[in-house]
Amino acid sequence: MQSSNQKIKIALPNGIELFIKREDKLHPIISGNKFRKLKYNIQEAKRLDHATLLTFGGAFSNHILAVAGAGAEFGFKTIGVIRGEELENKIYENPTLAKAQELGMQFYFVSRTAYRDKEEPSFVSHLHEKYGSFYLVPEGGTNNLAIKGCEEILTNSDKEYFTHITCAVGTGGTISGLINSLTEKQQIIGFSSLKGAFLSEVIRNFVSKTNWSINDNYHFGGYGKVTDELIQFLNSFYSQTAIPLDPVYTGKMVFGVLDLIEKGYFPENSKILMIHTGGLQGIKGMNFALQSKNKEIIQFYEN
Repeated sequence: MQSSNQKIKIALPNGIELFIKREDKLHPIISGNKFRKLKYNIQEAKRLDHATLLTFGGAFSNHILAVAGAGAEFGFKTIGVIRGEELENKIYENPTLAKAQELGMQFYFVSRTAYRDKEEPSFVSHLHEKYGSFYLVPEGGTNNLAIKGCEEILTNSDKEYFTHITCAVGTGGTISGLINSLTEKQQIIGFSSLKGAFLSEVIRNFVSKTNWSINDNYHFGGYGKVTDELIQFLNSFYSQTAIPLDPVYTGKMVFGVLDLIEKGYFPENSKILMIHTGGLQGIKGMNFALQSKNKEIIQFYEN
């Protein structure tokens, strides 16, 4: 399945052309990079004859909802190990968890301390004792099969036409797949949604090419954090282009790309393709938080 590239009709300097790949339109629930990451994991779970998918995530996780949607669509039971015991009695106050539960996901809420040990053999063994056999999908969905799926994002024409590819980076899986599929003439910039420079080390475990970089200047305070400036940008961009951006990943990346263009970072006549990795479901939760602080909310009208 391929998504379309949409040209950004904003005046840009130095003959630069800017497009966005609308991966957010791949599927109403399993959208964007989550569709790519789950594709081959679902096939592997079926091959191994598993009936249950188990994964991990936070309160507004795009990944949790995508796994719930994949389970409903492809006939798996789903279990979400959720960070934060306090959320157990607040499911219906949380649009992500409420929708995942509606799609059949069973939750196991754990403390933040326990969640930090989620990959330890003793914790996984405890999960098997509790739930029996399951196919484990890592937090954020990144593993070798996920990267294989993300290698299919770029088309042959994308590889021929664009000089630069950009995407948001969370766990490093999407950009790793993109790097593996790049041509030598292309450059890719990943915009970190997290504080810290550790992502490059993670990505190097999955790639051998060197025509990539990580920019961590546009995280707006860290994962899941936003500022008034970012919200105003999302709304301005939406009013100009009718393209909705999520505030955790793609919105920060698009802000960064346009800021770098303005600062003269990209060479003359660059052809830039931004990857829209979805995550629009998180807007509702973010708007609840913004409203509670009497802040401007993100304008987004679902079709």
